[in-house]
Amino acid sequence: MVHFEGVSLKSLLHPKPAGLVLQYGTAGFRTTARHLDHVMFRMGLLAALRAKKTMSTIGVMVTASHNPEEDNGVKLIDPMGEMVAVAWESYATQLTNAEQDALLTTLKDIIKQEAISMDKKAMVFVGRDTRLSSEDLSQAVLDGVSSLGDHSHDFGLVTTPQLHYLVRCQNTNGSYGNASLEGYYQKLSQAFVQITSKVNAVKLTTDQSPLRIDGANGIGALKMREMEPFLQQRLSFNLYNDGTSGRLNHLCGADYVKVQQRSPQGVEMVAGERCCSFDGDADRIVYYYHNPQGHFHLLDGDKIATLISTFIKELLTQAGLNLQLAVVQTAYANGSSTHFLQNNMKVIVECVKTGVKHLHHAAQKFDIGVYFEANGHGTVVFSDSAEEQIKGLAADPSLTEDRKSAAQMLEDTVNLVNQTVGDAISDMLLIEAVLAVRGLSVQQWDKIYTDLPNRQLKVKVADRRAIDTTDAERRATSPAGLQEAIDGIVGKYSLSRSFVRPSGTEDVVRVYAEADTQANADCLAYEVSLAVYHLAGGVGEEPKPLQ
Repeated sequence: MVHFEGVSLKSLLHPKPAGLVLQYGTAGFRTTARHLDHVMFRMGLLAALRAKKTMSTIGVMVTASHNPEEDNGVKLIDPMGEMVAVAWESYATQLTNAEQDALLTTLKDIIKQEAISMDKKAMVFVGRDTRLSSEDLSQAVLDGVSSLGDHSHDFGLVTTPQLHYLVRCQNTNGSYGNASLEGYYQKLSQAFVQITSKVNAVKLTTDQSPLRIDGANGIGALKMREMEPFLQQRLSFNLYNDGTSGRLNHLCGADYVKVQQRSPQGVEMVAGERCCSFDGDADRIVYYYHNPQGHFHLLDGDKIATLISTFIKELLTQAGLNLQLAVVQTAYANGSSTHFLQNNMKVIVECVKTGVKHLHHAAQKFDIGVYFEANGHGTVVFSDSAEEQIKGLAADPSLTEDRKSAAQMLEDTVNLVNQTVGDAISDMLLIEAVLAVRGLSVQQWDKIYTDLPNRQLKVKVADRRAIDTTDAERRATSPAGLQEAIDGIVGKYSLSRSFVRPSGTEDVVRVYAEADTQANADCLAYEVSLAVYHLAGGVGEEPKPLQ
């Protein structure tokens, strides 16, 4: 029997600022940390309800990912380590925005709508990043869970992907892995060591210089230090922006590198040597290097997806396995990557709306789905059938040596991947394993295909809802005349395309353009921005040509 008086009393310790309205989006709630205490308490309540509904352990991660250090946020994690069900996103918004005197009514409405039995105790896993505000905010989550009389396990400092992993392990009774940080380190490192054991140890450490890792002054750096002993000296790396000095995500991290198209501060760059950057909660990764002339080269999510998918396809061919492999992209994927995958590698490519949850669900339709957003968030998803076939083949004593080796490497790849969500550490280890096995330098990887020059801009508008899109956000259906204007502008440039989409968080329209040269991509982006400004209710100054 639940005594809701406990909820009422504890909620008074986490009061909601009057009039504050927040929206649960793809990345959960995210805003200035000082506005989140009541949100965290209420997400503790909601996580407990979700756990009762699913009769499973649910996760709550306190993080604002790549946002500035003064921000914070929260993400809910469903039983298989995926993002919380879409229907429950609206419950999260309702519960968060309920004024103090309506909290219990809103809570009871959710319980009634979902027909939740309140008799059984729930379990909620809680984790947090390294922000100064995260400890107090995670305590608010724990308070929310305990106010309903339910149980929680506070894992303390973990990366977002680690908490996703832990939730899935717990709900699969250990078949996915051991529900502990040591279990995470052991599973990934053993798979990495197995794959790279095919490469001569001396060759592995002499052919490649140490990997330079930018930890964004966040949780990923801390966890790489913890993982290092498990790697058995099979990966040599130097850690920068490790949190001992410098601010979280400030002039460093995956988002900074991707958006600014430059190397982060605090990383010692040496021409030709590979570097990578995590984001603040270590669920994104990008690679990059300087050429001998000092020019910056970025290998983003598109390049990562191409490297991984071609590696897996080659192993499938060598093993003689007929499994359907697909790469899932968004409209932001560089046109050259799509062309290479479809025409050179003959891989299925599917385009979906922006947002990790859309990519993840699309990837699950295939035997093996590789998905990465251009920002470096992505992973590989294997169907149960694909895993069974790979595992069975790897154990087949009648196979030739080549087929057996390929099957075993595929099995190790399955174990190296964190299938729940994008994971900078897991993705980094897989990339390093592929580069080692194939004997590729970062420059050779980069030359697999050449990105088309591109530009992203944003236009301030009075109301972003004026923009509607179709065809996975690649074409605008409103306002009237906008798509026709875009088509006319695109027709003026070679190898060009452009699309616009409303931001999910602010009243701006995002513009993407690519063309045969950077100058043309810049001009195309400017002209499309001008069309958006005039046809979609632009505010402020009219867009100016790029210098």
